[in-house]
Amino acid sequence: MLRPLKVSIGSDHAGFEYKEKIRALLSTLGHEVEDFGTFSAEPVDYPLFIRPTAEAVARGEFERGIVLGGSGNGEAIVANKVHGVRCALCWSLETARLARAHNDSNVLSLGQRMISEDLALEIVKIWLVTPFEGGRHIRRIAEIE
Repeated sequence: MLRPLKVSIGSDHAGFEYKEKIRALLSTLGHEVEDFGTFSAEPVDYPLFIRPTAEAVARGEFERGIVLGGSGNGEAIVANKVHGVRCALCWSLETARLARAHNDSNVLSLGQRMISEDLALEIVKIWLVTPFEGGRHIRRIAEIE
């Protein structure tokens, strides 16, 4: 059983629907969630919501963050501009598992237009419970910094 985590979450308009579903899932699983917006499907500029979501993780206010958009690409790019964030764009259970096990990913990016809702929710679950393997990966993560 995973201990409850503090998770920040943010999306643009194209990821809003999944953000709402994931936020509900996180709460159901007992995690503390803060929603950095957006709060509707009205068009917005994604960096305005993604950067604060990632910065909260980098400051240590949240242990993990989840960002969403249409493809998840722009969101991952923005999040990875924040020092201390290792954001992984995931599209399968295996990419989510490896993002945590090998890369100690602290932010997850998902594309609502790229994967089904059911798969998105399963990716979140796997990403939350997969531990970092450490070992040889510690050196590699240090080299990123």
